Amino acid sequence: MMLPLTGERTLPGIGHENYWFRRHEVVYQYVAEHWLAGGARVLDAGCGEGYGADLLRRGGTRVTGLDYDALTAAHVRSAYPEIAVLRGNLVQLPFADRTFDLLVSLQTIEHLWDQNAFVSEVARVAAAQVLATPNRLTFPPGNICHTRELTAAEFAELLGQNLYVRELLGVHHGTRIKEWERKNGSLVDAQLASTPEGWAPELSTFVTGLTVHDFEIGEATDDCLDLIAATTAG
Repeated sequence: MMLPLTGERTLPGIGHENYWFRRHEVVYQYVAEHWLAGGARVLDAGCGEGYGADLLRRGGTRVTGLDYDALTAAHVRSAYPEIAVLRGNLVQLPFADRTFDLLVSLQTIEHLWDQNAFVSEVARVAAAQVLATPNRLTFPPGNICHTRELTAAEFAELLGQNLYVRELLGVHHGTRIKEWERKNGSLVDAQLASTPEGWAPELSTFVTGLTVHDFEIGEATDDCLDLIAATTAG
């Protein structure tokens, strides 16, 4: 079952989507390497296509995926049978208090109308959380699927109402992308300047060849691409 590209999620295996996919994937990988323990009970809230939940599962954790969209949940069940997946509302999570050791929700909160309710819910159902969202200062404007994008300060303030923010990090372009941009200008702008059918062959080759190693995670600066918060419930 193939999911349609709607602008709300990125999908693996699509060449012209590869920049956005790898930019998401690197955060899942970072979570798996730095914030997971074997045997942990993990919820991927807003799991989308399911590739991230599957990546987290490989470390010996017990992963549940949750998504509001029925077609998406059905796809995850089919594509990743090892993942327990439910359909549910992110601002009314269908789980008892402290069901999970860790809740992961990447590139989700910016889609929600009631962000405060979501933060309250993630604090309720999990002892610790890793949340990521685009940095409003650098993300291209006009995404109709986003209700409210955040700066680092706004993100920390929102989370701090219900959670203790232990660490605030940012996703950055790695060396190879920085070198490309020194010669050609913004890679994001180049991709958005036309449909993929209109891309120059050099741009298409570069984008389809990107990997998670072309992104770095470090300080949450004003010019970072995405924001990552590691939090604990009070």
